[in-house]
Amino acid sequence: MIDEKEIIPRIIKGDIKAFSLLFDEYQNLVFHVAKRMIQNDADVEDVCQDVFIKIYKNIGSFAFKSKLSTWVAQITYSTSIDYLKKNRRHYIEFVSDDDKDYQTDDHSPADLLEQKDLSRYLNEIISELPSPYRLVITLFHLEEFSIQEIGDVTGMPEGTIKNYLFRARKLMKDKIKLYLRNDHAGR
Repeated sequence: MIDEKEIIPRIIKGDIKAFSLLFDEYQNLVFHVAKRMIQNDADVEDVCQDVFIKIYKNIGSFAFKSKLSTWVAQITYSTSIDYLKKNRRHYIEFVSDDDKDYQTDDHSPADLLEQKDLSRYLNEIISELPSPYRLVITLFHLEEFSIQEIGDVTGMPEGTIKNYLFRARKLMKDKIKLYLRNDHAGR
């Protein structure tokens, strides 16, 4: 864990090693947020690079009114939204609040669990959720952001965040129940 009050002045003075420490600390957060919003890996990489450029250029404006992780996530969210707006087709998919976006692919839950890779299975389920649900689940459960911090990052009202969490959990629970029902029926 980095000391924000110590590292930020060093970055402002041009200390590349300090920025490297910040990068190491927040690269997973930036990747998780961007990946949950944008599905194409090459585009995610581009967005992540843009995010760290923006962080470097704007670190002097960080006012310590929130956690640095919240500020970083907000920049990632805004940069991802800007990308999605420029690529309208992806933006329409992200803003859709329709459970019909919850689709499966060729990988059955049984295939994934047979590989004894629960993490991969859960990530597969999360990846099938509508984009706003993926983002909220990631920030809340994987990055351990509070509801308020997610609101600070996304600008979503608390009720919307709670609604998305509820719906995402329900969709995931239904998917797991379906797997368990199919798994036990086959035995």
